[in-house]
Amino acid sequence: MAIKYIPLFLRYSPTPRIEAFALLAGLDAAVRGALVSVMPLAMYEALRDAGRVSQAYFTAGLVSMVVGLMVPWATRFVPRRWTYTFGASLYLVAMALALSGGPARMVLALLCFMLATATVFVCFNAYVLDYVARADLGRTQSLQMFYSALPWALGPVLGVSLRELWRPLPFLVSAGFALVLLTAFWVLRLGNGKQIQRARGPAVNPLSYLGRFFRQPRLIAGWFFAVIRSCGWWIYVVYLPIFCIEAGLGDKVGGMALTMSNSILFLTPMLLRLVSRSSVRRVVRAAFMLCTTAFTLAGLLSGWPWVTVGCLWVGSCGLLMLDVAGGLPFMMSVKPSERVEMAAVYSSFRDVSGILTPGAAWLVLLAAPLSGIFVVGGAACALCFAIAGRLHPRLGVQRPSRGGGGQSSRRRAMTCA
Repeated sequence: MAIKYIPLFLRYSPTPRIEAFALLAGLDAAVRGALVSVMPLAMYEALRDAGRVSQAYFTAGLVSMVVGLMVPWATRFVPRRWTYTFGASLYLVAMALALSGGPARMVLALLCFMLATATVFVCFNAYVLDYVARADLGRTQSLQMFYSALPWALGPVLGVSLRELWRPLPFLVSAGFALVLLTAFWVLRLGNGKQIQRARGPAVNPLSYLGRFFRQPRLIAGWFFAVIRSCGWWIYVVYLPIFCIEAGLGDKVGGMALTMSNSILFLTPMLLRLVSRSSVRRVVRAAFMLCTTAFTLAGLLSGWPWVTVGCLWVGSCGLLMLDVAGGLPFMMSVKPSERVEMAAVYSSFRDVSGILTPGAAWLVLLAAPLSGIFVVGGAACALCFAIAGRLHPRLGVQRPSRGGGGQSSRRRAMTCA
């Protein structure tokens, strides 16, 4: 009788519903949203220098990228459900290290946090590609963002507020959500996916599938869009709060700006309809152009701190539009036989951006003020705007079927030129 009180999308189904993936995405957002504005402040407080913070993020991102690429190889020996569990458990390890205090332990906490994000993200995307039809990927992405809207909207400002009450409190709240995430994952019983089997031969070189990736320009373009989009979020999440502190605006402005930006996530169903009525190419190019203009102006007008904050907020709206449509060129081009491997490659965009952004910031800070990072971000978005012009003009647009050729025509419409 107790099963009657379990929500419908939490009950076991041989084919998981897209609501199940949206729930996991929302809980993962709750884990990270509570710390998205707190972690940069805690790192800056522990290391006392923006350059050293960039070095820490650079090192952690490099290690996280290598581990993320090794996940498909690891799942040949460790079932995917246990790999996901291990990744989610690293969130708890990160919280424990952060609570213990000290510069070295804060750096280790950051490393564990990024490793957890990479591992969970690889496994999660592999599950999505296993169980969600290609035609439903856009709706799945939209629903995931809708479920994540509240954690991302309230998390940044809530984390800063809780930190003022008691410094360990945001980490304890995030640890609580990590436990809920683990519980929900096991209740949903996603298993090991469709592609996971016991290894019957020599293990595949974890880097061998990179060759197949580099031979597919459509995947490269989609992955590069994700990298630069993530770099934009790195700039907004990490360097905007530091800029606000150095400009005398205080430590709350960055969290409030991020909360205002993430509130737009509630509009993702409308944004998805905009993509379907237009095309992925038009939306992606418009979003990158908005980011280019906003980030460049933020750097050039840094003498007026509030104007810089406003420009970056406008740029974050473009980043949110890219969160809706920017991943579709990659997801729609993945071959069914390469789901797990390409999910690992795609998830590496987080780690590559986690290396690229602090590495570039480290170099910029050697010769320019912090605002120079915003200009570099605008230049990267301009490059993506140019590349997006080569996407197929009908990418993501559903076309009516005509007899037996309808399915193939829709497949051709979802490819790059």
